Amino acid sequence: MNSILRLLINALSVFVLAHFLNGVTVNGYVGAIIVAIVISILNLLVKPVLIILTLPITLLTLGLFLLIINALIILLADKLIDGFSVNGIWTAVLFSILLSVLQSILHSLLKEEKKN
Repeated sequence: MNSILRLLINALSVFVLAHFLNGVTVNGYVGAIIVAIVISILNLLVKPVLIILTLPITLLTLGLFLLIINALIILLADKLIDGFSVNGIWTAVLFSILLSVLQSILHSLLKEEKKN
């Protein structure tokens, strides 16, 4: 149940950011849920491989290259899903940063409600 709630929070984050951020579009709520699922799968399967392959440059940039890896995951999701589009790499970087911040805020609110 908790993983479904986390997935819905991620989908809500994708939908809200796509609504407010120019250059990112998603087709409806179902499209946002599909994007959240695909990004979760890509983060689970592809991201660790990319991190290992780019470890020297990640260490050289003190971890800032991870922003580019996150943007590449977003762009890969863009290529895999028809109802989701991102205009470019810098839009994907901004979307990735804002998505992480918004997800952190929403997940922390969920944890606070569980404590009470």
